[in-house]
Amino acid sequence: MMIQNESLAEIATFLARRWSGVDKITVEISEGSGTRTRLGERIIITPPAKMIGSDFERYRQFRTSLWYESMRASLCKKILSNDHAFGFILNSMETRRIEGLGRQVWRGMDAEIIFNYAYMFLSRPQLHTVYGRARIVEAFYQHFMFGAIKGEIQSSHFEKVKKASALAEEAVSIAVRDDSGTERLEEKVGEIVRILEIDSLLTIPVSLPFVRAGMAANQEVQKALKTVSENKEADFGRINAGSVLSGEDIYDEYRVLLEENQKSENQGLAAEPIGVKTPSARDAGEAAIYDMGLINGLRIKFKEWKSGWKEVHSSSGDEFDEEGYIEGYGPFLADIKRSIKTKIVILLDHSSSIASDALEYKKATLALCEVLAFLRVQFAVYAFSTQGREVVCWSIKPAGAKWNRTAARRLARVAANGSTPLAEVYDRMFPILQSGRPDIFLTLTDGEPSDPDAVRTMVKALKRLGISMVALGLGPNTLRATAIAGNLRHLGYERTLAAGRLGDIPGRVMRILQV
Repeated sequence: MMIQNESLAEIATFLARRWSGVDKITVEISEGSGTRTRLGERIIITPPAKMIGSDFERYRQFRTSLWYESMRASLCKKILSNDHAFGFILNSMETRRIEGLGRQVWRGMDAEIIFNYAYMFLSRPQLHTVYGRARIVEAFYQHFMFGAIKGEIQSSHFEKVKKASALAEEAVSIAVRDDSGTERLEEKVGEIVRILEIDSLLTIPVSLPFVRAGMAANQEVQKALKTVSENKEADFGRINAGSVLSGEDIYDEYRVLLEENQKSENQGLAAEPIGVKTPSARDAGEAAIYDMGLINGLRIKFKEWKSGWKEVHSSSGDEFDEEGYIEGYGPFLADIKRSIKTKIVILLDHSSSIASDALEYKKATLALCEVLAFLRVQFAVYAFSTQGREVVCWSIKPAGAKWNRTAARRLARVAANGSTPLAEVYDRMFPILQSGRPDIFLTLTDGEPSDPDAVRTMVKALKRLGISMVALGLGPNTLRATAIAGNLRHLGYERTLAAGRLGDIPGRVMRILQV
């Protein structure tokens, strides 16, 4: 089982700060781009799931990559783009320089570095698949980093590659010996460019470590490890291939992380009543439903709720406000306490009618959950849909669980399908609501329930538990949403609201909670 990105980011940030000595650096795990570092600010790194090998082998590659970026954050003065030959060559030399300096401090990394080299070499392209002058740059990189190349290259080009690689090796050795910085290596890049007879602005094709999908065959790994071990013996000494492959020193750390990840994923989850299921969070991508603009906007809008106080104009108060008096407001400013002690359960309609707008619907409801978590509101989230002709109530976030990326993945996993059998869903949720007794049970729906009379009966039964029954009608426009909300009012709900735009959902719900 692979560790979830949320858990990885926490341990990665801890390790990066420890390794780099930069206390404020953060780690972001991004599936959309390669690994890179913004000096003094952030390390953006590829998740293990995108790499090759078993889960443990992927974690080891991820960890070593993080170590390199931490050394880069600590020891580099400049990081150029890999898109062009000059930056690509400089960054390659910097990788070897920071490796040499980093190993002097973090001696326990040697086996992991060699293991990572084997997979790096395995992942590099065959030279015949790289076209134009970029082929000679790739050949230089492979010879300089691994001491070997994959495939064939013209003999005249290979001589240039060997000469440029030797110059780069010498420059890095001097830089490590003298503890000199990026500037000394940068002076040599122009000379290497001339030896290779390329343009310093030559575009370098992206070659990421996860280009080849699937598991690497054991014999391939062993062959790559043998090649790297032999060529790195001058730097690393004699290498025990069996010890490198086993990763014993790292396995205990990995096992603890797996256990903590499992605890985090299952925190607050308990056996649910029959008909209530928990969607699998594995292999579900939540990135598409995270609208950070919407989330951040809502956090700013409701930031004052987090402090618990709001400044208002009043006829009496603590401070006279001249501008407010001139503009016709109450002449005094007063602080009023604002709190949210309400426990709320939210039910999301995922019938087929929402399918065309499912992405925006999930963005809005996820943003709502992010704000509720930000404000430390006690809430639970459920959804319903039809799966294999059976109505299923999905547990996204039970009342005792934290809102996190795992819950977001559960939400992303639910597919909109089927009708709107609200009464049946309420019946399946009745044991949960009876034991938890939330203050508010909010249903978000965009259509008429299949059996209005049965819904009316269930609403009445839930109200007898002391639960305030609220419904939010969703529609493609204000007119339609208002009509849906009006129809819902006849089903016995104490309060109904309308949202003609999906982006209005968080604001409408926050109005319900305002005390």
